[in-house]
Amino acid sequence: MATIVCFGPGPKFKGGISNYNTSLAKTLDKNPDNEVHIVSWTNQYPSIIPREFVDKSSKSDFLEGTRIKVKYITNYNNPLSWKETAKYIKSLNPDKVIFQWAISIQGIPMGSISKWLKKHSTAEVIFDLHFVVQKEGSTIDERLTKMGIKHADTYITHAYKTVDELKALYPSRNFDVNETGERTHSPEATTVIKLFHPVYDLYQPDPDFDTEAFKKELGLKKHVFLYFGFIRKYKGLHNAIRAFKKVADQRDDVSFLICGEEFWATLDTSKITTKIKRGLFAIAQKLLLKNKESEQDYRPLKLVEELNLQDSTVVKNEFIPNEDVSKYFQVSDCSVLYYLTATPSGVESLTYNFELPILATNVGHFPETITDGYNGYLAEDRNIDSMAEQMLKFIEHPLPSENVRKSAENMSWENYVKAILKDISE
Repeated sequence: MATIVCFGPGPKFKGGISNYNTSLAKTLDKNPDNEVHIVSWTNQYPSIIPREFVDKSSKSDFLEGTRIKVKYITNYNNPLSWKETAKYIKSLNPDKVIFQWAISIQGIPMGSISKWLKKHSTAEVIFDLHFVVQKEGSTIDERLTKMGIKHADTYITHAYKTVDELKALYPSRNFDVNETGERTHSPEATTVIKLFHPVYDLYQPDPDFDTEAFKKELGLKKHVFLYFGFIRKYKGLHNAIRAFKKVADQRDDVSFLICGEEFWATLDTSKITTKIKRGLFAIAQKLLLKNKESEQDYRPLKLVEELNLQDSTVVKNEFIPNEDVSKYFQVSDCSVLYYLTATPSGVESLTYNFELPILATNVGHFPETITDGYNGYLAEDRNIDSMAEQMLKFIEHPLPSENVRKSAENMSWENYVKAILKDISE
C-alpha cells in the first residue's frame, strides 16, 4: 500500500489548481491499495490579496464516494502552521508528498515545509510545477521560486518550456528528464518527469442536454466562440474581443460567449476591509511588479460596449458553479485562448474533455499541444489580425472532434499517476 499526500488547495476553493489537486487525489484513490490525503491551505492565497477564493456557488461534492481525507491546516500568515503542517504530514508516514507549485508567494511556507520533510521524513518530495517563470513577474519572484522548490527529490513539468526554465533557474544542477516516470539513480542528478497536463474529467457532458434550447435562451447565433475561466490580463481577453470585432464586422452569424468572473472584482468594494486590502495590495504591486502596472484596473469587458458588440456577445461575469460548467462548453464550437503568456492551461485541459478544438496564440506550451489545422488553430502572438484570421478560418474549415479526442489520448490522469507511482509499482 502507498500513502500519498497531495499538498495544495482543497476542493472548497475556486480555480484550476484546486480542481487539479482534487483530480489527482481522486485518481490516486481509485487504487484500493492507496491511502490518499489532501493537505490544504486554510486560505488559498495570503489574506492581503483582495478577492474571494472560496467556492460558495457549487453544490456538488467532487470527493463524494472517495476515501480521501482532507485537512485545511496551512496558513500563509502563520509560520507556526508551517511546522504544524510538516509534522502532520510526517505523522501520516507518506511514501510521497506531491506539492502543487503555482505562485511564487508560496516560496517561504512551501520551502520551509519541504525542507523539514526532507530532513525528518523518508517520503519522496515531488514538486508539480505549474510554472517556473511567473506570468506577472515581480522583482523577487526568482528568489522566492528558488527558495520554494529547491528541496524536491523529483519535479513534474507539463511542457519542455518549463523544463528549460527550471534548468535556467538552477544552472549548476544536473537534471534527468524523461516522460515515463523513471527515477535517476545518480546522486548528482534530479529527476524531471515531463507529463502532459491531464484532461479535466470532473465535468462530464450531459448527453440529454438540449443545446439548441440553451443557445436560444442565451441568444447565441450559429457559430459560438467560448472564453472560459478567470478574467486575467495574461489571458488576453482584450485581444480576443478586438479580434472577434473584426469577425463580427464580416459575419452576422457569430457569437462570443464569455464565461468567468473578473479576478479582482469578487469582494464588496464598499467594505472598509476591501478598501484596506486593495490599498495595501496596490502598494505591494508598485514595489514589486516589474512593469509597475496594477492588474486591478484590468476591465476588458468594457470593450463589449465600446466596440458595439452587445448583439453578438454574451457575458456571464460570474463564477460558474460546477453543476453548470458543461452547459457552456456544450453550446460552444471552440475555446479561445489568446494568451499573452502561457504555462499549461487548465481551460485547455477542460476544453479537451468536451472534445472542442482550441484557438490559441503561439506562446508558451501551446505549440507543444496544439497542432495547427488539426486540433486547433494557432495565431501570432499579440496580432489582432492573425487572431481574427484564425477565427474566420475555423468557421470556414471546422475541425472534427475526433482530432481533439486523438490529441488528448495521452493526457489521462491514469497515465499521469502511473508515472508518479512507477518506482513503487516496479
